[in-house]
Amino acid sequence: MLLMLSGAAQAAPPEPWELRTDMAYAYGKDGKTLAYKMGTRNADMLLKGAKKVPKGTLFFVGQNGQLYMRTAPYLEGDGSFSFGADE
Repeated sequence: MLLMLSGAAQAAPPEPWELRTDMAYAYGKDGKTLAYKMGTRNADMLLKGAKKVPKGTLFFVGQNGQLYMRTAPYLEGDGSFSFGADE
């Protein structure tokens, strides 16, 4: 989706992920993404060894299909994405 302003095309702002507290999301050993409905059974075991994702973390899939993450900086001073589409 592109927004037109003054005759120039601009990318639409990024949309937030809709992550829910009752769901678990996985990046499987085969490289596929999965979503699981969670219950309360074994919730303590799930949290044991889990780590919080730091704020300012960017996730992306590389050209090799591998999932990567990096922490800031990934935004310019004006809030635009540093690695945006080539024009």
